[in-house]
Amino acid sequence: MATPIQRLSPQLVNQIAAGEVIERPASVVKELLENSLDAGAQRITIDIEQGGVKLIQVRDDGSGIPQQELPLALASHATSKITRVADLDRIASLGFRGEALASIAAVSRLTLISRTAEAANAWQLSSTGYDTVAAPEPAAHPPGTTVSVRDLFHAIPARRRFLRTERTEFGHIQDTVDRLALSHFAVGVQLRHNQRVITLLQPATNHTEQQQRVAELCGRDFMEQALYLEHEAAGLCLWGWVGLPIFSRSQTDLQYFFVNGRTVRDRLAAHAVRQAYQDVLHHGRHPAYLLFLQIDPALVDVNAHPAKHEVRFRDPRLVHDFLFRSLNKVLAASRAGHTPPASSATATVPQSTAHSQRPPGTIRQRPLPLRVNETLSAYQQLHPQTPAPSTNPDDPTASAASAAQECMPPLGYALAQLHGIYVLAENADGLIVVDMHAAHERITYEHLKAGLEREGIPCQPLLLPISVQLNARERRAVDAHTDLFGKLGLEIAPLGPDSIAVRSIPALLAEADIAQLVRDVLADLLTYEHSTRVQELLHKMLSAMACHGSVRANRRLTLTEMNALLRSMERTERSGQCNHGRPTWTHLRLDDLDNLFLRGR
Repeated sequence: MATPIQRLSPQLVNQIAAGEVIERPASVVKELLENSLDAGAQRITIDIEQGGVKLIQVRDDGSGIPQQELPLALASHATSKITRVADLDRIASLGFRGEALASIAAVSRLTLISRTAEAANAWQLSSTGYDTVAAPEPAAHPPGTTVSVRDLFHAIPARRRFLRTERTEFGHIQDTVDRLALSHFAVGVQLRHNQRVITLLQPATNHTEQQQRVAELCGRDFMEQALYLEHEAAGLCLWGWVGLPIFSRSQTDLQYFFVNGRTVRDRLAAHAVRQAYQDVLHHGRHPAYLLFLQIDPALVDVNAHPAKHEVRFRDPRLVHDFLFRSLNKVLAASRAGHTPPASSATATVPQSTAHSQRPPGTIRQRPLPLRVNETLSAYQQLHPQTPAPSTNPDDPTASAASAAQECMPPLGYALAQLHGIYVLAENADGLIVVDMHAAHERITYEHLKAGLEREGIPCQPLLLPISVQLNARERRAVDAHTDLFGKLGLEIAPLGPDSIAVRSIPALLAEADIAQLVRDVLADLLTYEHSTRVQELLHKMLSAMACHGSVRANRRLTLTEMNALLRSMERTERSGQCNHGRPTWTHLRLDDLDNLFLRGR
């Protein structure tokens, strides 16, 4: 006989709800930290014991909870952050679902102590997982709130068995704390594990302090190889730091994306970032970034996931295009020898001050007058705007060297060619080494892309149309995006309810698998409402053309040709990497060379 339909007990309801939001100790930390931030906390202290299984305690200096509201704080679906259905369309707080504290209390021994600024004393409420003290009791506590969670999952042994080692669970907690600290720079954070301070962050209220916090949590190497960007358009604002392509990773372990201060994992955003980096990353590598997107709360649904890890945008294509264009612009501005205008101040010493940063007592070597005048003279014939070196009858060598320093371009002047592969050049503060084939390949590729963008996609009609079989969802997507296919150079006509005919294709893709390309475009449209498959394939063809059309190894270049290559690199977007993501140049500063030869020691 079937079990009759019946209401579940409140305890079982809360434990089921806990299963949605409380996966492990880090989930508890996340919920409590979000409550503290919503309460306006300026300082938060987190104490963890035994990876969070024995104790999780979060203490803040936020607004606190009045005595009469404490029992409701542990009740199911009770919250101060939404009051009506319309509020769900404009959620601006981090926590809002209403069952987090009740769910945590259902699977632990919880104590809640809180005091508002107006109250004479604090009030305390306790729960054992089975019942809750009916009336709050007086307690000693400064303004703010402390939540202590002990013996997590003590009443659910099966859930405890799924937890990992203490070290692993604390690692997840530390990641959670790091993300919250990165999303709220103005809040001071202290994290202790087994009475030992692990993280201590002071409030970061200006750009320099924010950079210091990012360097501490993401690594100083990231900050030294990151570009700062800030872009606003169409009601959206994006700011943060993106790693240079040379600072790529083997995993996606250094990727942070926040929407209105909420840390999220979003496929659409990840796709936009991958596309922005597609021309400059080596195969199999992943970019590093810390990005903050501000958007009208009415244009994003943050209630798409029980644990609030995911969001849903009302206009995903607008957001995707905005993210891609913003990142693509800052990465494109990264030219060899140049720092983009939007970049952050990093630990890299600017070229104009590199020499002044040497430690006292370091021996200074006078520049040798090797072909300075000859190099400037030859270069000035190609670029008349370059100022000619002045001469001083008292010290012509020093005068020529000084003039060369003043008008020295970022990549300097060519000195020689090494093994027919590398160009060696001297700039204001060291030695430049350029992979001439990789550099010329990027220059040629960018030139071909610019021509394609300027002149459009040349199309080729097909004598025999290509028939493509589609399922019902794909067929509907074709009808909804007919204009897009036309812009991509794909002329499509319906054949029936489950097939289409491709009558015209981009001329460069004559050898491509057009049927598969159409299906790939449709897959993108169904997932992201956007696709760049055709552009990617076209760019792949242009990249191959650039590779075959670029200067090859062992080709001897004249000094004028080498200097022309350096100047082209300085003007060309993304010239720091070749089409395959490999670096095109490197820089050895005089300080680096001095260290190699132990000068000044």
